[in-house]
Amino acid sequence: MTADRLRFVLFLNGVFILAMAFAMLVPAIVDFGAGNSRDGMTFASGAVVSAGIGLLLVAAFNQGDVDPKDSRTGLLVTVSAWLSACLIGAIPLYNSHLGISWTDAVFEAASALTTTGSTVLFGLDQMPPGLLLWRSLLQWLGGIGIIVMALSVLPALRVGGMQLFRAESSDVSEKPFPKVRQIARNILIVYLSLTLLCAIAFDVAGMTTFDAVNHALTTIATGGMSTKDASIGYYGSLPIELVAIIFMMMGALPLAFYAVFLVNRGKRSTIEGQIKAFLLIVTAMTLACTAWNIAQGMSPPTALRLSAFNVTSVITSTGYVTADFSNWGSFAMGLFFLLYFIGGCAGSTAGGIKIFRWQILFAGSGRVLRQMLFPNSLVPVRFQGRSVDDVAIGNVRNFFFLYLVTTLILSLLVMATGLDFLSSLSSVAQGMGNTGPGLGPLVGPATNFAAIPDAAKWLIAISMIVGRLELVTFLVVLQPWFWRR
Repeated sequence: MTADRLRFVLFLNGVFILAMAFAMLVPAIVDFGAGNSRDGMTFASGAVVSAGIGLLLVAAFNQGDVDPKDSRTGLLVTVSAWLSACLIGAIPLYNSHLGISWTDAVFEAASALTTTGSTVLFGLDQMPPGLLLWRSLLQWLGGIGIIVMALSVLPALRVGGMQLFRAESSDVSEKPFPKVRQIARNILIVYLSLTLLCAIAFDVAGMTTFDAVNHALTTIATGGMSTKDASIGYYGSLPIELVAIIFMMMGALPLAFYAVFLVNRGKRSTIEGQIKAFLLIVTAMTLACTAWNIAQGMSPPTALRLSAFNVTSVITSTGYVTADFSNWGSFAMGLFFLLYFIGGCAGSTAGGIKIFRWQILFAGSGRVLRQMLFPNSLVPVRFQGRSVDDVAIGNVRNFFFLYLVTTLILSLLVMATGLDFLSSLSSVAQGMGNTGPGLGPLVGPATNFAAIPDAAKWLIAISMIVGRLELVTFLVVLQPWFWRR
């Protein structure tokens, strides 16, 4: 790893930290406007400290002698920017009146920025508005804002922005728009429009304006942090739940799909290849969960309502809850555990393994089974209307292998901190999938992660970041050969 590359990475981290400092001014203004000067000063001072760190990095490491096509720089910027954003985002949480430890502050910030939604905080219903808005804003930024900023800023700094987009979103090779700036602009317009529509819909459905804005920020980001301890279940409102279901689904679809749809005036796009499979899976899982709950004694309307909301929430990696599905029996717990690994569409804000990888994996495995009987047959594997070569299929299989192994290793490490098997495995699985609630009485939907050991919190926070960075990006940077030149 050359000195020039490291200097440039530090410079770009300074740019991202400056952006975080400006973001802190938003909850500061809200708190000052609400007469909560103490927390307002916490965010204002946090903005000053963050801006100082950012300016120091920008001033000390400003230089441009870096190959704009250098993939190592893009990978290192991606990983380091997420790590530094989590640390900077924790500053106002740590300095607030909440009195939480640095471990809890980093866990909360990492959970927000990775759009996981796990929390260590109680008493959200009485929490000052600035702190609630900061958590929601971090999720909104983590959903797409940081990506769009990178796509907008990095080309001007002579760094290939598309490779950063690929590293973060693990999108497939299609480019719906020809230029990085155009992609960023169109995705930003879509993201802002969906957020505004969601806020209006929540407001009309019965939320207060403040709650509607916060939940819109976390719904479109498929993050799931709420202003209430009981999450969406606090409202007990069918209209609010329907709004959440609709916009959670919209957030889990490829954001480029909306832009392509508008630009092409309704013409079909190959981006749609994942969407049909995703909708079928959501429908099938909802019906299976509904049938199980009816068999367990729930009334059909209640079973359908609870199943539709919570299945959608988990598969989109949003993490809102309206009931403790840990108490629905072993089949339901197994189903929700499976949902941790499915996720939304590539190019969306959702986490998980992503639908397109499952499609390619099943198509490739189907070819292997067919060739066992017809070894000389040529069976093409197709995805989104195009043939998938053996290299791409191999990469998907490698991803699955690394994903499962990483989940198991981190789960074992969490078990070593004293957590039970179910809590450890579900905590890491939901972290890798950026989902939010775990399973069981300790970390399940009815509680949070406050009671687990600090060592476990750090490991789960790592799983959140690893999952958000699509695993391989993070693992590559850890390899010794990555740093040798």
